[in-house]
Amino acid sequence: MASRAVRPVAAVVRKGLRSAARNQPRVRGMMAAVARELARALDDDVYGASYFGSGRDPLDRMGLSGYERYDRDSSNANVAAYLVWRWFEVTRTLDVGCATGFVVEALREVGIDASGVDVSQYAVERAAEGARGHIAYGDLTRRLHVPDRSYDLVTVLETLEHLPPSAVHHAVEELRRVTRGYVVATIPSFGPNHNGPGGWFNAKVRDERVPHYQSLGPGFRGPIPYDDLYRDARGEPIEGHLTIASFDWWTERFTEAGFLRCDRVERAMHPHLARFGLTKYWNLYVFRVPGAAEPGPDVRTPEEITAREAQWGLDRRRAAAEDLQAVALALGRTSGAG
Repeated sequence: MASRAVRPVAAVVRKGLRSAARNQPRVRGMMAAVARELARALDDDVYGASYFGSGRDPLDRMGLSGYERYDRDSSNANVAAYLVWRWFEVTRTLDVGCATGFVVEALREVGIDASGVDVSQYAVERAAEGARGHIAYGDLTRRLHVPDRSYDLVTVLETLEHLPPSAVHHAVEELRRVTRGYVVATIPSFGPNHNGPGGWFNAKVRDERVPHYQSLGPGFRGPIPYDDLYRDARGEPIEGHLTIASFDWWTERFTEAGFLRCDRVERAMHPHLARFGLTKYWNLYVFRVPGAAEPGPDVRTPEEITAREAQWGLDRRRAAAEDLQAVALALGRTSGAG
């Protein structure tokens, strides 16, 4: 955003350019071409307008894109904000990979000073109404423009899988740098999960290669080689997913960066993910830095929880019976773990 000192100069320049564009068709054409090239330079090659559904056939990603109908409910932003609000006593949060900022908007509604960053300039410029002024460009493969330890909690939802395996170490280190408390992540994963239902290879690995990876057994950690990643109708990795690995592999990456996995709160959250119909779609991780308390029971009263679920329509979501069963089996199996 231009500073106050620059704005008067910018206004004069803008007025002159507007006059030239109106009176000289050749100049107008040149300005339009420059504007298009500047927009292309600013925006990301993958996460531009077409990624968010603009001018795209909704079927070209095999019906797996969440962006054919993208709003706070279909993006599950309300669920993400609910998890943070219900289980964490935090005041300042950052959503990395925030897209248009629906999670930021929801958290700000409940009094949390939430911000967001995203690699898509297209998304940032189309911020949700309640997130405007609170989200900015940020690339997790580089250094985020935020001070060290400046957030109580960082969310990184359906984001890390978009990075190539070679970039994951730096990205997780960067998450460690900016948080002074917690990270809540959802990452498409496969294999056993000691805090809830495990993950699978379907829709993450090319169909014809699924039997091969299943044959490797629970000890296989990944990541899946690029050539075996699931593809959309155009032959590109589905939704730009580049790193598909096991729960153990991802946990190890966070452990290397100095995080501790929060087993108890993950297990507390899973029955609610099932209630909200997300067991099949969200592979959940919660981490804390050493010195941050292990999240415990709800930080909200039952009355507050009931009211919030009604406000955000979460009480109207319905779980599939198999999801409830999967969570019950997983939690029964892990109930003795520390």
